[in-house]
Amino acid sequence: MSHHEQFATSLLNPEPLLVLAPMQDVTDLPFWKLMAAYGGADVYYTEYFRVHPTSNIEKDILRSVTENPTGRPVVAQMIGNDIPSLVRTAKELQHHPIVAVDLNLGCPAPIVYRKCAGGGLLREPKRIDAILGALRDAVSIKFTVKTRIGFDSPAVFDELLPIFARHSIDLLTVHGRTVAEMYRSEVHYDYIARAVEAMPCPVVANGNVHSAKSAEAILAQTKARGLMIGRGAIRNPWIFEQIRQHRRGEPTTLPTGRDVLHYVATLYEAVCTPGVREASQVQKMKKYLNYLGVGVEPTGKFLHDIRRVHTRDDFFRVCTEHLDHDRPMPLEPFPMPTPGDPDSEAA
Repeated sequence: MSHHEQFATSLLNPEPLLVLAPMQDVTDLPFWKLMAAYGGADVYYTEYFRVHPTSNIEKDILRSVTENPTGRPVVAQMIGNDIPSLVRTAKELQHHPIVAVDLNLGCPAPIVYRKCAGGGLLREPKRIDAILGALRDAVSIKFTVKTRIGFDSPAVFDELLPIFARHSIDLLTVHGRTVAEMYRSEVHYDYIARAVEAMPCPVVANGNVHSAKSAEAILAQTKARGLMIGRGAIRNPWIFEQIRQHRRGEPTTLPTGRDVLHYVATLYEAVCTPGVREASQVQKMKKYLNYLGVGVEPTGKFLHDIRRVHTRDDFFRVCTEHLDHDRPMPLEPFPMPTPGDPDSEAA
């Protein structure tokens, strides 16, 4: 079965579609390969391709498509607001082995939304209407959208849903927060449920899927076709398989501390670039550990210590102090004791 057939079938399959969320500078090719080794997602979204009048397809991101190590379908995501550039890029991307083109309408990073791209476009529904119309004409394969429920208020969501429906998109992913809420607020799953009722296409729920039980609860509440998981998968690469086990009525396999320590060591080797100085490698790993750390222990000491290391030896010394044990680890986020919760500041 081709990836196109695999993707089309998965949209109709009764089991929920499990998707690895795109996270810029995090869910890259080496990370995909590692996720696949732990059971992995059903579908992988690329980091977003930045699109503007002078843009070219970023080669590093394109490698995730051309060297796809997962054996699963890949969706190429774009971000931008210039219609001719988006159309040009969508046509170029379709020359590569992707099953769909996705438009990002949800990125909450200020550097993005201030340029009226990503989540910034949610302030301009008429502009979204024009962009979707042009892209639907340009995309001959499946065309998908990833959105938040509004910019600073979800009041616009009821205006957006008919626009999404009018352009015959094939899949809508809804992150149940506004752009202004970033990752700090509770997820408004009722708005995802509203999208499920309103849209003629399948809807995937995104936001705070942190365990097999939370996955089941979100599916039950929203009636969504599937789940997109980002931070939860970085924290817990076993989560996709745990959800499948839970759905089959099997006991959910929990990693031990040493399993998690092995994951960190494997991640270090996977994502760090040969020839790059050690301090830069450690700094890159801190980005991943910001997500993992909130599931390690409740006091914040692990993250406090890991943020202050500069060498590989010190990095693994701190990891070993906290993870060299055989106790099972649910890897669900503990409430952090300070406002500097990395899980709420993630990009």
